[in-house]
Amino acid sequence: MSSLVATAALAQASGWNAGSVDAILEVLLDPTIWLGAAAGGAFGAALGALPAFIFTGFLVIAGVWGGDAAQGVGVGVGFGPVFGPHISFAGGAAAAAYAAKKGDMESGFDYHNAKDIGFALGSRPDILAVGAAFGVFGILLEQVLRNGAIPTDPIAFTVVASALLHRLVFGYSVIGTVSDRASGYFDMGPFEREEMRSAGSVPGDGEKDGADRLAVEPWLPNMYKWSHVTAIGLVAGLGAAYAAIQTGSPFLGFGISAATLLFLNLGVERIPVTHHMTLPAATAYLATAGTGYSPIVALVIAGLFGVLGALVGEAFQRVFYAHGDTHVDPPAASIAITHTFIAILSIVGILGSAVWVPGAV
Repeated sequence: MSSLVATAALAQASGWNAGSVDAILEVLLDPTIWLGAAAGGAFGAALGALPAFIFTGFLVIAGVWGGDAAQGVGVGVGFGPVFGPHISFAGGAAAAAYAAKKGDMESGFDYHNAKDIGFALGSRPDILAVGAAFGVFGILLEQVLRNGAIPTDPIAFTVVASALLHRLVFGYSVIGTVSDRASGYFDMGPFEREEMRSAGSVPGDGEKDGADRLAVEPWLPNMYKWSHVTAIGLVAGLGAAYAAIQTGSPFLGFGISAATLLFLNLGVERIPVTHHMTLPAATAYLATAGTGYSPIVALVIAGLFGVLGALVGEAFQRVFYAHGDTHVDPPAASIAITHTFIAILSIVGILGSAVWVPGAV
């Protein structure tokens, strides 16, 4: 399983050759990885996508905090073929989309039920099978991206691709459709005015799920204003950089961010979601600090990447989440985009390395 660890140092230590066709074939021919991914996707379906992701966060914290010897195990398990977000979280999100489409998910969620990623779906075989299938898709795409040395975050990219795929497979609009109450994808005004959709105003809406839904459904009702998103991005980015200073790892801030979502899942209001701010910020800090810049400059850059991650996530949610019917993860999209940017800066020589991002290490 060491070949699935999401850091370049651990990958190199295991003898894994990024970009190697042999490495891809090794995954494809290893039944334990396929079975692990299927189990992980089913795990996410049973618990719900959000609880499964929170579990990932605790595993990552354990891996980093335990020191070098434990980091390979904990981080590898947290990002690996059972509990990695591209497996368990993506499988859980797909299962929610399936269950809602079948009319089997009356969770009481304020938005379309398919967006309720905190709802445990239990042990029904067909729902577990959907999670398992998307878990297998997750490991396949992630490994192709990683071993193909594509300069992005292969896990985050896969989470987004999986969500768009489940929309296509289960008959949802892939992008989402702006209702007649909004002037465009970025218009959050109808939500602020608590305006509801007109029945039949969006293709595919039935009378019930059209008239009973808000015209715009922001991903985080307490954290969508640009000023708020910018502020939390700066704070989270600086905090993650400090964690990277103390541990030498870009992943502790991410793990803490994911673990804090336990409170959100338990119903505590106004808990911010920050893992798309902390991971790129910590990665940018380590990439900058190793190129001769002063620690202050590196911290400033980390803070800016925290803000960038926050703003990209918000922009993505306004297009793909607020007007759609299922959960397409804004943090995953933001992480993929910001780490692609870090990889590009490394490739052109502005940064000395991309730390762990494949294709630019």
